[in-house]
Amino acid sequence: MFLIIIDAHSKWMDVYPVNSATSTTTKDCLRQSFSNQGIPEMVVMLEDGRVVRQHVDQILSRREETAEGLDIFEEPSTHAPNTAAVVSPQPVDLPGQPQPTEGNPSSESETQARFEHPAGGYKKIFETCEELSEALPATITGRIPSFLRGSLLRLGPGLFEVGDEPFYHLFDGQALMHKFDFKNGQVTYFRKFVKTDAYVRAITEKRVVITEFGTFAYPDPCKNIFSRFFSYFKGVEVTDNCLVNVYPIGEDFYAVTETNYITKVNTDTLETLKKVDMCNYININGVTAHPHIERDGTVFNIGNCMGKGATLAYNIVRIPPTQKDKSDPIEKSKVVVQFPSAERFKPSYVHSFGMSENYFVFVETPVKINLLKFLSAWSIRGSNYMDCFESNETLGTWFHIARKDPGEYIDHKFRGAAIGLFHHINTYEDQGFVVVDLCAWKGFEFVYNYLWLANLRANWEEVKKAAMMAPQPEVRRYVIPLDIHKEEQGKNLVSLPYTTATAVMHSDGTIWLEPEVLFSGPRQAFEFPQINYERYAGKNYTYAYGLGLNHFIPDRICKLNVKTKETWVWQEPDSYPSEPLFVQTPDGVDEDDGVLLTIVVSPGAQRPGYLLILNAKDLSEIARAEVECAIPVTFHGMYKP
Repeated sequence: MFLIIIDAHSKWMDVYPVNSATSTTTKDCLRQSFSNQGIPEMVVMLEDGRVVRQHVDQILSRREETAEGLDIFEEPSTHAPNTAAVVSPQPVDLPGQPQPTEGNPSSESETQARFEHPAGGYKKIFETCEELSEALPATITGRIPSFLRGSLLRLGPGLFEVGDEPFYHLFDGQALMHKFDFKNGQVTYFRKFVKTDAYVRAITEKRVVITEFGTFAYPDPCKNIFSRFFSYFKGVEVTDNCLVNVYPIGEDFYAVTETNYITKVNTDTLETLKKVDMCNYININGVTAHPHIERDGTVFNIGNCMGKGATLAYNIVRIPPTQKDKSDPIEKSKVVVQFPSAERFKPSYVHSFGMSENYFVFVETPVKINLLKFLSAWSIRGSNYMDCFESNETLGTWFHIARKDPGEYIDHKFRGAAIGLFHHINTYEDQGFVVVDLCAWKGFEFVYNYLWLANLRANWEEVKKAAMMAPQPEVRRYVIPLDIHKEEQGKNLVSLPYTTATAVMHSDGTIWLEPEVLFSGPRQAFEFPQINYERYAGKNYTYAYGLGLNHFIPDRICKLNVKTKETWVWQEPDSYPSEPLFVQTPDGVDEDDGVLLTIVVSPGAQRPGYLLILNAKDLSEIARAEVECAIPVTFHGMYKP
C-alpha cells in the first residue's frame, strides 16, 4: 500500500509505503512531504466522495481544522509555499478529550476557547505602564475568603520600549513586580519596576543598553567610531532583567529570569535590594526560574554548566534552608548531581525540571543553544539570544533520571519523539515507575519563535493564522521504568493499570517512551500549570490548573483531572487572565479544597484590571478585586502568606 502526493505544477511525486490507511499515517506522510517540499498553496482532497479544492489560507483559518483531520501544518517549512498536493485525509480522533455527556462540565466545546477576539483587546496586555507611587484600594465584588491574609506577588514585563527603541520579544520588556495585599477582607494593588542594571541603564541612557532575549543593544551612538568598534569585542554582557518569577531562598525573596543573575527584593515595599551572581557560588551558567522548594525551605534548581572533558552538562543545584547562624543560604549552595549533554557544545534550552520524592527528571529537548554562536554573535554580528537557538530534529527527546540522595545519575537511555517543553506539571513515583506529566508542544520547532510582540499584537485573524503554523500543544504523561532488564527487548515495560503510556526497549538498549495524552485541543494550550504544590508536589495527584492559551492569547482558566481527563473552564468575553495560583483552605481535606488567584485584564471595563478568586472545586467565582488601572501581562509568581 502506498500514499502518493503529487505536485500539480512540477508533477513531482512523493511516494510513501504504508502499512495502513489511517489518519495518523496520512498526517505523518503529509508532514514529512510538506517539510521537504514546502507548504502548498492549494490542497485537493476527497471529502465524502467529492473532490474539494481549498487554498491553504482557507484551511488555516478554520478553527476546528485539527478535529476535522487536517492537523498537517504543525511544523512550518522554510521553503517557499509554491506547490500543490493531492491527498485523501481521514477524520482524526483527539486523544485525551472527554466525550460530552449529560451534566458533564467538560464537554469538548468547553475545553476549547468559546470566544473569539476580533476587537483585539488582548493587545492592551502588551503595552507599557507606569509604576505606582502608592497602593490603590480595590473595589470588591463578592467576599474575600478570611484565610487570605498575605500577598499575591507577580512578575512580568512592564516597559516595552525605551525612548524610540522598542523591545521586540515577549521576554524582553523590563521587569515589573505586582502585589495584591489581603487585609481584613480588603485588597490593595501596588507595583514597581525592579531596578536591575538593565532597567536603570536603559532609563538613564534612554535606549536599550543590555541585549535581551530578542532585542540587540547597539553601541552608544554618541561614541566615536573607534569606541563603537571596540565595544563589540568586550564579550557578552548577560542581562539581569528578572521578569519571569519570584521565589524564597531562606528568609529572603528573589526576582529571577534564566541567566546567572537573581535579584533580591523587599516583598513589602517592592524595593530592589541586591543583585546576586550565582556563578560566584556554583558551577553554573544560569539557572531556571522554576525551582522546586521542599517543606523545610530547601531549594533545588537546574542549569547548564561546563562539565568534564570541556563538554557541556547540566547541574542540579541545592540551596539549603534558613541557617541557624542567619548566614546567607546561597553561600552554601552545592551541586548535587550532573546530567550529560547529548551534544558537546549545544546544550538544550531548559525552562523547568521534574522532582519526585527520590528522583530528579530532566527532559533534554531538541531545541539547542549553539554555544559557539552565542559566544561570537555579539562580537561579530550584533545578535540576540534568539539568534543562538537552533532545533535538531534528528535527536528527538532524551529523558534523564537521577537519584536525589545520594545524587547519582542513572545511565539508562530513555528517548522519545521530539517535543518542545517549558513547564513540568508534576512528577511522582508509583510501583517502580516515575510518572512525568508535562505541558508539551509537538515537534522540534522552538515555540518562542511565535512569541514576537509583533505577532502577539497583530489583528485577531493574523494571530490565529500565525498560531496555526506553530507546534500543537498537548498535556502528556510519560512513564519511566526503574527496574530494567535487557532481556525484555520489544516488550512494554510499563505495567501501571491506569495509563496507556509505554516504554519499550530496543535492541541498542534505548528505551523508547510513548506518552499518554491527557489533554489536546487544536491550538488551545493548557499552560502555566499549577497544582496543590504544598501537599501533592512529587506525589500521586489528581488535579492540575492552568492558563488556557487560545492561539497563544491567554483567555481562560482551566482545571484538569489527570485521572479521568475531565475539565472545567472559567472564561468571560474580552478578558485575559494570568497563571492561576492555588491556595489551600487551611482546614481543607480534599486535594482541591482551596481557591485560585489570577490577575485578569478586561480592557473595555471601567476598572480594567482585577484580581479574580475562583473556587478550585468547580472554578465558580468567589470574589474579584477591581482597580482603576490597566495591568500588563504577567508570567509567574507566588502567594506569600
